Amino acid sequence: MKKLLLPFIVMCVLIISACGNSTKNQPAGDSNKKDESETITYQSENGPIEVPAHPKRVVVLTGNAGDLISFGINIVGVDEWSKGSPLFKDQLKDVTTVSDEDLEKIIELKPDLIIRDSDNNNLDRMKKIAPTVTYTYNKVDYLTQHLEIGKLVNKEKEAQDWIDDFKKRAMTAGKEIKAKVGENSTVTVMESYDKDIGILGNSWGRGTEVLYQAMGMEMPEKVKEMTSKEGYYMISSEVLPDYVGDYLVVSQYNDQDNSYQETELYKEMPAVKNGHVIEVDGSAFMFNDAMTLDYQLNYFKEQFLK
Repeated sequence: MKKLLLPFIVMCVLIISACGNSTKNQPAGDSNKKDESETITYQSENGPIEVPAHPKRVVVLTGNAGDLISFGINIVGVDEWSKGSPLFKDQLKDVTTVSDEDLEKIIELKPDLIIRDSDNNNLDRMKKIAPTVTYTYNKVDYLTQHLEIGKLVNKEKEAQDWIDDFKKRAMTAGKEIKAKVGENSTVTVMESYDKDIGILGNSWGRGTEVLYQAMGMEMPEKVKEMTSKEGYYMISSEVLPDYVGDYLVVSQYNDQDNSYQETELYKEMPAVKNGHVIEVDGSAFMFNDAMTLDYQLNYFKEQFLK
């Protein structure tokens, strides 16, 4: 009997040992369940900071909600401007609206990561709630900003793949549009604020990055000159014709005053008379995150090439 049991026992020991070694030698990344305590060091604009390698509950107070959504990151708190974008309506419908003053609400959301603008208030107090990373608007270009968000949430490869693809698509669209409207045709982007009008430069959202940087469209020299310092330039409607190129992109909001469009001065501008005005939803066009940029690119292709 003992002779029969011995080989059986040895076999069991070998099987158990093999299973143990298999589990022991298995790469950590092969586990289906990610270690929620794992962190990475992110090189922020203010120095290195330890952040979750796989953030589960993010509060975002910048214009980068669309980047996080594109990466599949769970957002639990968001600024009112991002919440108002129709592009994020479905993804943010159940997300709490917060500001840099809503510290108690943010605490209740139990975030494991906070992303905010560098000029928001209460930075030191937010740092006590969760790892907090700040970004300064336009400190880096819009594509680098997307890459930085990707690095922050451990999605750098996904970010770079999207950037490479977007640049190709935008370049192709730019060539197609220029072939139709003319290589040297100029485009002005504007939106109204009360009784004044803002003329926008090449990196102020509202489709400016897509038009001028990605597709290579030209802006009028006067627009280029006056927006070079601040990124935008405020004018009165009376001098608008001096800044409008061959095409005009008007970023519109439901609550803005558009009475200037009823004046003879506006109607007599060549861009208007030639039917070269493209009206866009300001709330949908406001940002320069990945989701918004894709939408802007497709919209411009449709409008310029129709």
